[in-house]
Amino acid sequence: MSHNLPNQSVDFVSVRDARDAIDATQFAKMPYSVRVFAENIVRRQPAPDAVTYLRALTNRRHDIDFPYYPARVVLQDLLGTPALVDLAGMRDAVAEAGGDPTAINPVVPTHLVVDHSLNVEVAGTDPEAIAKNMAIEKSKNAERFEFLAWCKQAFTNLDVLMPGNGILHQVNIEYLSPVIQVKDGVAFPDTLVGTDSHTTMINALGVLGWGVGGIEAESVMLGRAVWLRLPTIVGVELKGFRQPGITATDLVLAITEFLRKLKVVGTIIEFYGEGARAMTLSDRATISNMAPEFGATAALFAIDQKTLDFLRLTGRTESQISLTEDYAKAQGLWADDFADAEYDRVLSFDLSSVGRALAGPANPHDRVPLSSLISKGIARPSEPAAPESDTTRPVKLADGAVVIAAITSCTNTSNPRNMIAAGLVARKAVELGLQRKPWVKTSLAPGSKPVESYLRSANLMTPLEALGFGIIGFGCTSCNGMSGPLPKEIEADIVSRDVRAVAVLSGNRNFNGRIHPRVKEAFLASPPLVVAYAIAGTIHIDIEEGVLGTDKSGAPVYLKDLWPSDEEIDALLKESVRGDQYLEIYTEMFRKSELAEGQSAVPAQFPWREDSNYIRRPPYWQSDLTSAARFADMRAIGVFGDNVTTDDLSPSGAILPESAAGEYLIQHGVQPAEFNSYGTRRGDHLVAIRATFANNRLHNEMAAGKEGSFTRMEPEGTIMRLFDAAERYVSRGQELIVVAGKNYGSGSSRDWAAKGVRLIGVRAVVCENFERIHRSNLVGMGVLPLEFAEGYDRTTLALDGSEVYAVEGVGGKVSPGTALTLRITRKNGEVITAPVKCRIDTEEEAEIFNAGGLLPRISGEMLEAA
Repeated sequence: MSHNLPNQSVDFVSVRDARDAIDATQFAKMPYSVRVFAENIVRRQPAPDAVTYLRALTNRRHDIDFPYYPARVVLQDLLGTPALVDLAGMRDAVAEAGGDPTAINPVVPTHLVVDHSLNVEVAGTDPEAIAKNMAIEKSKNAERFEFLAWCKQAFTNLDVLMPGNGILHQVNIEYLSPVIQVKDGVAFPDTLVGTDSHTTMINALGVLGWGVGGIEAESVMLGRAVWLRLPTIVGVELKGFRQPGITATDLVLAITEFLRKLKVVGTIIEFYGEGARAMTLSDRATISNMAPEFGATAALFAIDQKTLDFLRLTGRTESQISLTEDYAKAQGLWADDFADAEYDRVLSFDLSSVGRALAGPANPHDRVPLSSLISKGIARPSEPAAPESDTTRPVKLADGAVVIAAITSCTNTSNPRNMIAAGLVARKAVELGLQRKPWVKTSLAPGSKPVESYLRSANLMTPLEALGFGIIGFGCTSCNGMSGPLPKEIEADIVSRDVRAVAVLSGNRNFNGRIHPRVKEAFLASPPLVVAYAIAGTIHIDIEEGVLGTDKSGAPVYLKDLWPSDEEIDALLKESVRGDQYLEIYTEMFRKSELAEGQSAVPAQFPWREDSNYIRRPPYWQSDLTSAARFADMRAIGVFGDNVTTDDLSPSGAILPESAAGEYLIQHGVQPAEFNSYGTRRGDHLVAIRATFANNRLHNEMAAGKEGSFTRMEPEGTIMRLFDAAERYVSRGQELIVVAGKNYGSGSSRDWAAKGVRLIGVRAVVCENFERIHRSNLVGMGVLPLEFAEGYDRTTLALDGSEVYAVEGVGGKVSPGTALTLRITRKNGEVITAPVKCRIDTEEEAEIFNAGGLLPRISGEMLEAA
């Protein structure tokens, strides 16, 4: 039953009214996310089913599936474009089976923001960098953008924001999310899924959303429920307050380290306590953004006054702000309503204990306090600031040279305090006569246009530009592996002498090989620290205590001489960041987007081009991809250790000429200068399949210590490129298996990490444990996820990849959580067995897997319903 919302002319469905399943005491104990799930059930399910699901929620049952309908879907282009390619392919499949192709449309509102195609071809030292980079972006991605323009007109309920406008998550939190939606006169919480792990940034607004792969996103877009089992809900009490001089980046790196150690993978985290209450919404957003780095599904803050302040700051209307407050208080989603909330686990973190830090050299949770740089072996106590280079002589870099310094990523560019701090460090450095080192490629890529507006209002762009941090475009760059080319002489020196070159960036990801294929170490840092490292030019300096350079009089300059006080930052924030900046920019942006759509009719089915290397009709409805696996006589394509990331499985950055994808493109007339990136070419499966396991820093235990995309072909025992081996196995009709350690599939919610392994012939992955999104994507592609039972793993079983594998107990159909047996035949004929668990977790997932994958299942259902 719906009720009129107090002070508003709309109704709402009250969870407290579900008295058959929830009494007042039970409601009071519900965490924030459980109340959002409960509202979704009460509003979307018929009464008898609703009672069943609600009782499961109130009793904290983690073994019962319930349906959840997100209100909308957000897509970034690297994952969103392949998802739309799939929908276009589904239109063809339906049409060929006699159905109506125009029936294939998003059912829920869907936004795609083109934000991952921007490459830093031209650094921030060039005053025309924005225009030049965007021209290159449009030229290289013309086919992709042509396809997206067709999608915008061909599909209903889809909006596409073309390049040059910002990063999806920052646009989402600053403009797209209303926090509370209204449809047909009924108000309800904004909820969403997105094709990017960092969709969780929206959790800072009290909006439940998380990242999924493109496969799962397509399912939600087509109106299907996400079938869930209630995750473990972890309450994290934030005590104390941020200390002077500490940034939100420092806070989130410390929280990431803390939560990773406590193993919160797959949980929903809810922050509360005095520290959370005092924290600005922008600081909350920096923390929520990095939930994937904790391993969590979501990282929520409840709606409170800080939420309303942010909505006002970013130009939302007073009526929307009033609706948000009235609904949150009426529905029990206001922060004050959770005094009696009970969590499955409770943790405590003291914000006042956090000091300045980096994270690296290869993982976001590998935090290094600046006070520990020397003891950790990163800095050297006697290392002075790197000397100025004589630009008339060839470059000769030292190990530890910082060759990329990038202020990038929505994680930090969404935070005005971080950006103002970076600008103030730059201003003081310029006043003292400091410069960036000439070998450092610098860039500033804000996640939204209001950032430029307030930086210019604060008179901070000029000093940033003087140090090489001119704006190179608005999008996701180095954090996503789109750092662009290094100067030829720099790259030549790195390659010829095997220099251990370094990147420092204000991003959220720094996995091996991600930032740039020639960079061996990458460190995450706050924007002001990125500026400092550009001046130092080396990672080996003790950045907190060492000399960064000398001023105009020859006196040494230290970080403390550049670092602004909190009072300086606060004064500029108050003076320079205004709601009218956001309102004017976004109003005009979306007005132009609507005008650009045009009125010309487009065909219902996309006219595929056979010669395209960007957009190709997908193959997922072919019988060889939907047929059931034998799970017998399988060979290992790889044996891997812990923390295999989706960047290992399907890198998104630069394509090297010697790679399988590089050779393929050259054979088809594409020169290396036009390669673009792996991510931008995922709309063509013939290129994307060659990106599978293509990370040049990959460590396959079958490759005899050889780093990169290599494996050992069996039974021959020959070391060769992994893709070439996979092609040979496919030609033999040999099914493949992947063996790995802990945290398999961590990192971005990248559906091609699952699509690729399926297309090279992998039918099962067995590991110690999976990251949530990748496991789901494997199921959606018809790949069986298996976990070793306690006490069994690749090392205890002494697996080296020479074995033949079979999965026993599968039968004709798989069932959730089934105990199975992995039968292993060694090269000498010895047979051993290991118990494994089927990680198909729900009945819905079992049906998807048994149908050969999500896409064949959805199109089949649509044809049946026609």
